[in-house]
Amino acid sequence: MTRFYWLQFPEKSRYTGNLNAGHKWGGLPGLRCPECGATWAGSATAYPSADLSSLPERKEYEKARPEPFDEFVRLRELVRPLVPPGAQLLPGAEFGPLVGTATGTFSPLFFYFLSRPLIHREALEQLQDEGVRGLRGFPTELRFRQRKHPDLWELEILPYGRLHPDCTPPGRRPPCAKCGHDYFTRPDDPILEAASLPTHTDLFRLSDFETMLIGTERFVDAVRRLALEDVDIRELPIR
Repeated sequence: MTRFYWLQFPEKSRYTGNLNAGHKWGGLPGLRCPECGATWAGSATAYPSADLSSLPERKEYEKARPEPFDEFVRLRELVRPLVPPGAQLLPGAEFGPLVGTATGTFSPLFFYFLSRPLIHREALEQLQDEGVRGLRGFPTELRFRQRKHPDLWELEILPYGRLHPDCTPPGRRPPCAKCGHDYFTRPDDPILEAASLPTHTDLFRLSDFETMLIGTERFVDAVRRLALEDVDIRELPIR
């Protein structure tokens, strides 16, 4: 059975990278749900592959703000043909290349910004050469103040798997049936639901916790073999 690992940026790191950046085409607004009453935007997934340049309504994605549910759905469905199949497109999802400034130093795998996972271009090529499946990287448009800097690309990491109900508290409030808003907080000891885990990619997010990046044994073995710092790796149980 394939093993799966939770990938996190270390609490202590010698890397100092920082960003003042956003995605070129903005993103989906937040939404106001008429059923549960929540106003929220919780996506951690960006779609750097999405090009909204041909979309007449592209300016409607530039400003972050909450919208009524029906207006959010309209804007979500307009961009659905422009993102990879199966994208969740939660409120706050962003589109296009990462644009802005970068300062400091960046490890080959830089997962400090979970909605903007970065990788050196050379590291991406090395992992692909090692046979790691499903890696999609896109060039950023980041400007560095220092002359010597890495060629940073952004990984487009889609959500697939879920947490197993066994690691959720008894009496958990179910997500809103209309907007999907979930008040559940991440457990200290996550357990993955075996039936939900993808078989076609070695790096993904959890669909119910997009801030959790999960790598397969193949991915972790390649990272360790290539000595691609700086990632904390924790194996998770599966049921």
